[in-house]
Amino acid sequence: MPLHVTAPTRLRAPSIAARATDLTKVYGAGETRVVALDSVTVEFGRGRFTAIMGPSGSGKSTLMHCMAGLDTISGGSARIGDTELSGLTDRQLTKLRREKIGFVFQSFNLLPTLNALENITLPLDIAGRKPDQEWLELIVGTVGLAGRLRHRPSQLSGGQQQRVAVARALAGRPEIVFADEPTGNLDSRSGAEVLGFLRDSVRELGRTVVMVTHDPVAASYADRVVFLADGSVTDELSAPTPEAVLDRMRLFDAKGRTS
Repeated sequence: MPLHVTAPTRLRAPSIAARATDLTKVYGAGETRVVALDSVTVEFGRGRFTAIMGPSGSGKSTLMHCMAGLDTISGGSARIGDTELSGLTDRQLTKLRREKIGFVFQSFNLLPTLNALENITLPLDIAGRKPDQEWLELIVGTVGLAGRLRHRPSQLSGGQQQRVAVARALAGRPEIVFADEPTGNLDSRSGAEVLGFLRDSVRELGRTVVMVTHDPVAASYADRVVFLADGSVTDELSAPTPEAVLDRMRLFDAKGRTS
């Protein structure tokens, strides 16, 4: 009886949600010229949680703003999926951010006159889109806000307000969520809750999250940490722990002192 040999299975590489290639960002000219990003190349896999870390002035927030289309680039390439950002008009960029990108910032940016549910659906309302009720209920359940939807921001704790902001970022089913120091204004307990929800949005809802943080504990919630220094990617760490992240940051500090 002939032996049938099965061809080896090819492992599919994870798709890329966002990619920077030789990305450069320069502010000013002449004596005031500052290179904030120096030929940065980095990829953010779809369905993954990536943290960006680095010393103050390393370019981590600039990288996020350029990748999110909030700031123009000076050279190289920035892509969301297959879309190159540098070739888009202002109107096209606005449409891209509205349809494919979610944002979470250190300040909650909630409208005080709207309740939690109205704040969550506000971007959809502005875009003239009706929320997917099943998806909305899933998000609200994931971030634990079911009993707080009729409360206004002033009636919510800081952690609850940031959970509203996370839910708002996810409401439109974005391809990628950018979070800039999302726990910076929260105590450790509230911060842990918000980070847990961001992680759950990746593991349970299939979202992609890129988070800028200075906190090794916050970074440990991610699948991967990318380290920046002086506008360049210098290292990365998979399956991070707070201790491993802190060790890498201490190494950067030591190099800075000896250089």
